[in-house]
Order: sequence, then structure tokens, then C-alpha cells
Amino acid sequence: MMIMQALITSNRRSQCTNCSLGKFLMLLMVFGLTYLLVTHQSSNTFASNGLQNGAANKEDKRENRGDNVIRRFWRKPPRLPPQLPPNVMHNVSSNLDADKSESQLRQQKVKDAFIHAWSGYRNYAMGYDELMPLSQRGVDGLGGLGATIIDALDTALIMGAEDIASEAGTWIESHLIERINGKGQVNFFETTIRVLGGLLSAHHLSIGEKGSKGVNPQVLLEVAKHLADRLLSAFTSSPTAIPFSDVVLHDSSAHPAPGGLSSTSEVATVQLEFNYLSEISGDPKYGLEAMKVLEHMRTLPKVEGLVPIYISPHSGHFSGENIRLGSRGDSYYEYLIKVWIQQKDGRDTKFKYLYEMYTEAMRGVRHLLVRKSIPKGLVFVGELPYGSKGAFSPKMDHLVCFLPGALALGATKGLTKKKAMENNLLSAEDLENLKLAEDLAKTCFEMYSVTSTGLSPEIAYFHIEGGSEGGPDGGNKSSEYVNDIIIKPNDRHNLLRPETVESLFVLHRIMEDPKYREWGWQIFEAFEKYTKVESGGYTSLDDVTTIPPYKRDKMETFFLGETLKYLYLLFGENNILPLDKFVFNTEAHPFPLINSSSG
Repeated sequence: MMIMQALITSNRRSQCTNCSLGKFLMLLMVFGLTYLLVTHQSSNTFASNGLQNGAANKEDKRENRGDNVIRRFWRKPPRLPPQLPPNVMHNVSSNLDADKSESQLRQQKVKDAFIHAWSGYRNYAMGYDELMPLSQRGVDGLGGLGATIIDALDTALIMGAEDIASEAGTWIESHLIERINGKGQVNFFETTIRVLGGLLSAHHLSIGEKGSKGVNPQVLLEVAKHLADRLLSAFTSSPTAIPFSDVVLHDSSAHPAPGGLSSTSEVATVQLEFNYLSEISGDPKYGLEAMKVLEHMRTLPKVEGLVPIYISPHSGHFSGENIRLGSRGDSYYEYLIKVWIQQKDGRDTKFKYLYEMYTEAMRGVRHLLVRKSIPKGLVFVGELPYGSKGAFSPKMDHLVCFLPGALALGATKGLTKKKAMENNLLSAEDLENLKLAEDLAKTCFEMYSVTSTGLSPEIAYFHIEGGSEGGPDGGNKSSEYVNDIIIKPNDRHNLLRPETVESLFVLHRIMEDPKYREWGWQIFEAFEKYTKVESGGYTSLDDVTTIPPYKRDKMETFFLGETLKYLYLLFGENNILPLDKFVFNTEAHPFPLINSSSG
């Protein structure tokens, strides 16, 4: 009985204890929740009061120490960043690999096209300036220096086409000096940008580990100096800083073109080449002569930075009032920004005036030459054939399609837009120029897609509000812009030009937008479909608005030197010839930037 009574008493005490413990825990929970609500409200009050409650005295801090301990105790565990499931991670990685693989396949297709173009030239025109692929013969239209060989050499080096590079290098070493010594009249500008520029670029690309079997960089430099010494007569024979347009190579003489005038673009588009030759040869005479042209042009009157397309080497002044960014005007503006970029250490000092001239000119372009078409609003650059006080012409050469790339380079100086933004390097005007670059690139692409063949005409006109221009469209009735663009019968030809794909390459590097690769691929496929000649080479077209198109029987040197090079680089890695370390001349020959202001 006594043992039983003890057990009953013990059981009651245990139940009471459990009851008391439960009540205690319940009270503790209520207290905790109340505390959290109060502290949360206090923190909100602190945030709203801002700096007014920010200066607490030391006593307040001591009293809050206990609160902080409790807050840390009740703090929620940290939120981990969301993680993708393994299958999703695999898909993302696979998509990136697929994109890279597709670009590599496209790049290989472009290289195959280059090899096919070269095979036609080698088989039927080796040593001539250009190939006539339908006739299967060569023709000399650029002075007889084997221009295709030299224009194509650095493309072969960039693509790793070793056999072609060796063939070209061997021909140059065996024949070019003799050709230079024996040939007569050549165009100063064309010979500088294609032949001198090609030799200098290949010289750089063939040095050291970047070299190629069969290409001797020292020979290339010696030949370049030999040629440049004769070309210098264009400067030294002129009574002003403006060079003559034609040079006779075998006697190192020069004379003006018939009519006495030089093209503004031609005299202002030799500076990259002569500057770089001075840099690598150690002889300043080349760069000094070439830069006199731009220094002189700096002093001449302009129309909001814009200049006429002719200039007199006899008077040193511009001639006429025709202002355009197409033929005879285009690369003047291109070299203002590119020569400034080339002189890396002198941009803020000796060569600052070039950037100022470029900036003023682009403001003039935006104010006087940029318009929108109707009905769909394509942005384009027109002309002022009779000066700023004359009528506006809604005509745009394909040559103008260099401008989107030049605008993008001028804005970011070769950096990606993202990097330039992160480093606060872009002004409001830079961003405006980038927007114009993208708008113009769109228009240049639509000049291709609006035609039946998907290839651009040499010249397009645009419907504008109140305009009187009329004429046939491009033939592609499914194009959204078929009613915006006019293609006149005399302008329907396509010369395999590079300007649009040049700008697509630059914009893809700077904007990092994949659409530029897609546009470039569509253009390449059209070249493959309509200009490829089965026996070798590619041909210009007479009419891009009809299928099948009429053919011209000419493969320009710049198809190998520029068009295919830019397409190849468009689908390549961004660290190959980066735009903040190299500058491309107007014939797509890349030169490293000059790091010494004395250059």
C-alpha cells in the first residue's frame, strides 16, 4: 500500500511538471514573436528617419548589445543563390558549345570559299592583277603588280592557309621588285592601300611564331620600302601638301590626273600605311610626308566638318561643292578616326586634332545627311551634290556602308560597348553615334535582302517624304522594305564589295550581338549561290534584281583581301586581331597600333 501510494504521487508530480514546462515554452514562443515584431518595426522606423537617428550615444549602444545577441539568435539562415538543375546546366553548356561549333563551321566555309577563289586565280591568272573567272584568264587593271597576290597574302596568313601563303610569298620574293622597277603608271592611292598595305600587314603577321613557311618578313619589308620610295614622288612632285594622283614607278615621277584634280578620299587615305612603314623601318620620312596632307586639310574651310569630294594639288584647296560619303569622299572620314586610333600615345596631344575633325564631321553627317525613308523608316546617309544650300539627294552608295563600323570604332575606340560602359568611357554623343551605327548597319543589310538575289546593288535610292525619286524596287516582294528602296537600272551591279560585312564584323565585336553574324551568313550564302564559278573564283554581277543574275566576268582583288577576310573574322574569336590593339586600313590590312608618339 505504501509503495502504491508513492508511485501515484510521483506520477502526478511528473504530469504537473510536464504541464508547467509546456506552459513555459508556449509563453517563451509568444514573447519571441512579439519581440521580433517590435524590432522589425523599429528597424523600419530607423530606415525612414535616415540620418536623423544615426548618431546614437554610447549608453544606447551598451543597452543594444543584449538586443543584438538575441537578434543574431533569431536571425534567419542565409538564402542560397538559386541553382539550376543538372539537366538545365547541361543544356546551357550544350547550347554554348553548339553556337561555337556553328561559328567554326561557318568560318571553315568562308575559308573554303577563299581557297576556291585563290584556285581560280592561281590556275588562270597568276601574276596578273585580277582574274576574269568566266573567261579563265587574267587582266592587269591596277598597274600590273600582281595585286590579287598581295591583297590575299595576309588573308591566307590569318586563315592559316599555309600553301596559299607560301605560293604568294614565293611569287613576291621572285617577281615583285622586278615588276616595280619595270612598270609604268599606277594610281597612287590604290597602290598604297592594296600593295603597300598588303606587304606591311603580311610582314607583321609573318614575324616569329605567327610566321608562315615560304613567307620571309624581311623580304616583305624591303619590297615595301622599295615601293614606298617611288610612291613618295606623289608628295614631293606636288607644289602643295596635296599629292598627285598618279605615279610612274620605273622613273619615280608623278603627275596629276586628267583635269588636274585629286579625289579627297584618295589623298587622305594613305596615312596609316606610311605611318606604319616609318614605325617598322625607323625612317620617319614616310609618315612625315603623308601626315602633311591631314595637317593641311585641318586648315581648310568646311561645311560643319564635311568637305567636297575633289581637291586641287596645285592650289591646295577643295574644288566644287559636292559633299558625299560615297565614292571619292568615303575614306577621308574613315582615316580621320583610324589614324587617330593608330597613334595610341599621341591621341591627346600631337594627333588630337584628328579626333576633333572626325567629331565635327560626324555631327555634320547627323545634321545634314541622315534621313529616314518612307514608309518603313530606314535610316540612311544621303548626298549634297550642290553643297549645303542645294537640294538633298536620297542616294546612298554601298561604299557608305563603311560608316557603321567607323562610328562604332570612334565611340568605343575598339573596346566592347559593355567594357566601355563599365569604365564610364562613353559620352552621350558616343552613344548617339553607336545608335546611328546600328541603324545604318540595318539599312545596309536591307540593301541586300531587298533584292531577288540577296546581294546589294552598287547604289540605292530611298523614298523620302516630299521626294521626287522614283524607279523599280529590288525584286524581293517579300521584303518589308521593298517600297523604301529604289534600284535604278544603271546601279544594279554588285562588285563583291566588303563594306557591309566590314561593319558587321566591327559591330559584332563591339556590340556582341549575334544578329550581325546571322546577317553576315545570309550575305555569304548569297555570294556562294550566285557568284561562285565552278572552275574557280567568284564573279561580279551585272544585275542583282533578276534570277539568274547576269554576270560581269571579274573578281576584284578586294574579294580575297577584304570581303572574305571580314567574313572569316566575323565568325572567329574576338581575341584574333582585337580592335583595341589593331587598326585595319581601308583595304582590310591590319596594322598594330603605334605606341610611340614620335611615330
